[in-house]
Amino acid sequence: MEREKQCLEDAIAPPRVIGARHLQVALLFLVVNVSYLMRSNMSVAIVAMTDPDTSPNPDVPTYEWNDKSIILTAFYVGYIIPQVTAGQLAKNYGPKWILTAAVLAGSLLTILTPLVADLGSWPVSVSRVLQGVTQGFIFPSCHTLLSKWVPPCERARLCAFVYAGIPVGTALTMTLTGFLSATWMGWPSAFYIFGAVGLIWTLTWVVLGRNSPAAHGGMDYREKLYIEKSLGQVVRTEAAATPWKAILTSAPVWALTAAYFAHGWGFSTLNTNVPSYMAKVLNFNIAGSGILSAAPYLLFWLVSIIVSAITDFVITRKYVTVGTARKVANSIGLYVPAVALIVLGLISDSKSDITIVTLVLLFIAIAINGSAYSGYRVNHMDLSLAHAGVLMGITNTIASISSIIAPLLLHFIVTNENDPLQWATIFYIAAPIYIVGNTIFLIFGSGETQPWNGP
Repeated sequence: MEREKQCLEDAIAPPRVIGARHLQVALLFLVVNVSYLMRSNMSVAIVAMTDPDTSPNPDVPTYEWNDKSIILTAFYVGYIIPQVTAGQLAKNYGPKWILTAAVLAGSLLTILTPLVADLGSWPVSVSRVLQGVTQGFIFPSCHTLLSKWVPPCERARLCAFVYAGIPVGTALTMTLTGFLSATWMGWPSAFYIFGAVGLIWTLTWVVLGRNSPAAHGGMDYREKLYIEKSLGQVVRTEAAATPWKAILTSAPVWALTAAYFAHGWGFSTLNTNVPSYMAKVLNFNIAGSGILSAAPYLLFWLVSIIVSAITDFVITRKYVTVGTARKVANSIGLYVPAVALIVLGLISDSKSDITIVTLVLLFIAIAINGSAYSGYRVNHMDLSLAHAGVLMGITNTIASISSIIAPLLLHFIVTNENDPLQWATIFYIAAPIYIVGNTIFLIFGSGETQPWNGP
C-alpha cells in the first residue's frame, strides 16, 4: 500500500494528461499488436494454405500437409529459448535495441514465409521456430520498460493497455488474414503486409523509443520527477545483481508462474485452434470464421481495459490491498473461462445443433481472460520492480511450455477436425488447468514487494 500512498501524497503530479510515458506505452501497445499480427496469422492462414477453394486465384499455392499442429506449435518451441536471457539482457543493457533487433528479424522472417512454404511443411516449421526466438525477447523487454516508465498508481491501467495489444492484434490478424486469404492476393499477402507493418514499427521505435525517463532528454522535467519519485526504488536497485536463489525459492513467484501457465494453456488452446473449430465444426467459411474468431478478442480487450481501471481505482482508494485486487481480477479471468469450457464440452457431447450457444460460450471463454491482465500479468512488478524483466522471462518461459503441449495434445486427440466430441476432450483438459493454476495463485500469491527486490 505504501507505493499507492506515495503516488497520491508524495509524488509531483504530472504536468498534463498525456506525457512522454504515454507515448512509450503507446509504442509498446503497438509492438505487442505487431507481434501478434505475425504470431497468430498462421492459425488462420494455415486453413487457407491447405484448402484450394479459399482464394478465387488458381495461382495461389496450396499444400497437402498433415502436420498442421506441428507448424502451429513450432513457434512456441523457439519462443521459450531466449526468455530468461532476454530479461537479464534487458535489465543489464537496456531493452531498446534488443526490442529493435527482435522485431526487425521477426518481420523479415514473416515476409519470407510464403517463399519458405514452397519448400514444405518442415521448412515452415523451422521458420516458425526462428520467429518464436525473435519474439521471445519482446515481453521481457516490454516488462523492463514498463517497470521504468509506469508509476505504481497507473500500473494496472497502462500495463493492461500495453498487453491489450494481444487480443487486439489477434483480432486484427484473424479478421485480416481471413479476408486477405479469400481475395485474389490469397494467404501470402497476409505475411507480406504484416511483415511490412513490423518494419514500419521498427523504424518508428528507433526514432521515438527510450530505455527510461533518464534517457529521454526532451520530456517535461515535472513528469520525469513524477515518475522517478514514485519509482525511486528502481533507481537505487537497477544495477543490483539478480538474486536467482531467492527468486527461484519464492512462493509468490511460483504462484504467479502457476497462474501464468494455466492462462497460457487455456489461451493457446483457444487462440491457435478456434479458427479451425469455426471452419470444421461450425462450418463457417474462411472469411466468416476469421471475423467470428476475432470478435471475442475485441471483447477481451474491452474486459481488460474495464477491469484494469477498476483495479487501479480500488487500490488507489485503499479499498483493498494490491494482492487482493490481483487475486480477484485473476479469479474472474481464469475461473469463468473454465466454467465456459466445461459447458462447451457438455453441449458438444450432446450432439445438438446449437451453434449460437456454442459461439456465446466461445466468446465468454476468450473474452473474460482479459480480466487476468490486471492479475498475474502485472504481478511481476508488484513483487519486484528491479527484476521485473527477469521475472517475466522466467514465468513466460515456463508458461510457454503450455503453448507447446496444448497444440500437440490436440494433434493426437483431434484426429478428425469435424468431430465435436474430440474437441470436447480438449475443452475438458483446459478447464481444470485454469482452475488449479488460479487456486495456487489465490493461496500463495502476493501483491507486496519481496525482500529480495533490493534496498
